[in-house]
Amino acid sequence: MDYNYDTTTYELADTGKRLIALIIDSVILGTITGLLFAGASWTGGAVGLVGTILYQWAFLIHNNGQTPGKMLMNLRVIKTDGSKLTDTDAILRAVGYHINSLFLMLGWLWALWDSKHQGFHDKIARTYVVIARPEKQKIVL
Repeated sequence: MDYNYDTTTYELADTGKRLIALIIDSVILGTITGLLFAGASWTGGAVGLVGTILYQWAFLIHNNGQTPGKMLMNLRVIKTDGSKLTDTDAILRAVGYHINSLFLMLGWLWALWDSKHQGFHDKIARTYVVIARPEKQKIVL
């Protein structure tokens, strides 16, 4: 008996492109939260955490795994098992961003020597960042 399974392959994103996407997203998020909460300096940490969670959730869930920075760098976040990102995945990933920074930025640096270029936030949420490929269009004649 013959079985034919469709498979999808992805190319893992390198850390340089990921860093540029992170910087772009950080500038956007920092500008938004700075404008909204300029006079509330005492809430900086909480605003940063909540802002990061909302930003990551909104874009990763509602924009095919792409934040504006990832879109500009042609990157996309996917689950390690190929399934669709969930709300929980996006939130875990965003919280992981803050965990990355807690211990001398080790969570970010980890991606430099990890064989799959995963930082702590990727490990926590079980995600990869890959090169986004445009989907093939089907033409019906």
